[in-house]
Amino acid sequence: MSLTSAATLATLDRTGPRRITDLAAVEGVTQPAMTALVRVMEESGLVERRGDASDKRVTLVCLTETGASYVRTRRRAGVHAFERLIGELTGDEVEALVAALPALKHLAELESQDREGPKQ
Repeated sequence: MSLTSAATLATLDRTGPRRITDLAAVEGVTQPAMTALVRVMEESGLVERRGDASDKRVTLVCLTETGASYVRTRRRAGVHAFERLIGELTGDEVEALVAALPALKHLAELESQDREGPKQ
């Protein structure tokens, strides 16, 4: 799976259903590229398109249960990889990581806000 596909699934998991134009902006690709990507992910059963109840002209891309399961599995794999690697650090290095956690959390929040853009 491409990084853009994985990032798009993670965005949908974090933010809920989105328009293709919004997803394209968040992921930094063109609308035609996102449309093609959504089509491939839809064929794979990871996402589906649904109408927006508040605006019948709008189609939203939604994560399917298969897509949500993929995101969860990928996150767990990342956590396990970090656990293994952290286990190889010295005590001082672990303490330095713990001390940096508040700043890292703030960076993640800023990045998430930047990627999500304006709320619908």
